[in-house]
Amino acid sequence: MGEDGEYRYEGNPTVSIDPSSIPNFGQEPPKGSAGPSGGVVQPDQDLVKQLLEQMELKYVVDDEGDLAAPWEDFRTYFMFRGESEQQVFAVRTFYDRAYSIDDKGKLLEIADGWNRQTLWPKVYTHTHDDGSVRLIGEAQMLIGLGVGLEHFVSSTVSWVRASIEFDRWVIEQLGLEKDAESPDGEIGEGDDE
Repeated sequence: MGEDGEYRYEGNPTVSIDPSSIPNFGQEPPKGSAGPSGGVVQPDQDLVKQLLEQMELKYVVDDEGDLAAPWEDFRTYFMFRGESEQQVFAVRTFYDRAYSIDDKGKLLEIADGWNRQTLWPKVYTHTHDDGSVRLIGEAQMLIGLGVGLEHFVSSTVSWVRASIEFDRWVIEQLGLEKDAESPDGEIGEGDDE
C-alpha cells in the first residue's frame, strides 16, 4: 500500500486500484474517490491478491499455485492459463453441495436457466467417478496482450459477486432452505409449513 492509502500493483508503480471501482456487495459506496488509473496492464496473481485484499476477502494459494477464495459452500479460483498472446485469466467456482446422478436433469435445467438469464458465470455440471454431481461456474478473459485495469477489476469483482449470487439462486431454485428441515432431503421437496 502506498503512502496515500492506495494499493499499488508492484509490476507498475503507477497502477492502483481505487476502492470506489469495486462493487460494494450491498454496502454504501465510498465517497470522494477518484476513478482508478487507466492504462493497459498484464494481470498476474499479485494483482488479483491485491484486489482480493481490497475487497476484504480471504484467500489461499493451493498446491498447484492457484489462488482461491473459500466460502462456506464453495471455493472460487483465480487462474492464469496459457502462454504469451493466448494467456487466459479464468475465475472458476466449485460449489461443494453434492447431488445424486438422479438429480442431474434438474441441475441441468437450473444451469440452463441461469445461463440464459445471466452473462456470468456460465454454469455446468460435473459428474464424479463416485456418481455424485456438482455444479461449477466459470468466466474467462483473454489477457495475452494486456487489458485495461478498470475492465479487469470490474470484471473480476462482477464475476465474484455473480458466483455468490448463483449459490443463493440455486438454494432458492431447489428449495434447499426448506430441505434443511425435511427428513427425506429430496431436491426441492421441503416442508410446506
